[in-house]
Amino acid sequence: MNRPSPLLRQVRRTHSAAWKKNPHLDSIIRVDHAGELGADRIYAGQMAVLGRTAEGATIQHMWEQEIKHRQAFEQLICKHRVRPTVMTPIWNVAGFALGAGTALLGKEAAMACTVAVETVIVDHYNDQLRTLMEDPNIDKEILQTITKFRDEEQEHHDTGIEHGAEQAPFYRALTEVIKTGCKAAIAISKKI
Repeated sequence: MNRPSPLLRQVRRTHSAAWKKNPHLDSIIRVDHAGELGADRIYAGQMAVLGRTAEGATIQHMWEQEIKHRQAFEQLICKHRVRPTVMTPIWNVAGFALGAGTALLGKEAAMACTVAVETVIVDHYNDQLRTLMEDPNIDKEILQTITKFRDEEQEHHDTGIEHGAEQAPFYRALTEVIKTGCKAAIAISKKI
């Protein structure tokens, strides 16, 4: 009977956590990084238009949280050696354009954009949390990170409602288009 060498046993012990890694983890980290980058750029676009208005401080607060979210996922990408989505340059430009474009329609449309995006993201994070909870070797750091960020995204959604999102022109149509775009971006970023 061939027994593994002491060196091989040490390597296996050292890397056993990586070998037991949740098969969904790469996709979760990749798509969440892409989403937080997009959110960062949406708020950057909104600030470019509305930064010096009465809504500026509210948007700035949400933007600062999104920057922290993006930075956390950048660290997780490095830590877990996950390939970022190749769509990063496109999400960068599209996020800014969406934020600035809705802000140009008025503060209500900017807040409607926030409500639409955060509705999709909260649902997306909840789906991910359910997937992670099924793993007996759950990564507690990622679970806590996603839970915290999900709660902050829900806060952003509620802030948008409180700041007049539903008074935006064509609110339903605007939010449905944005939600569809977000869902498409999530599906694409999971894969490429």
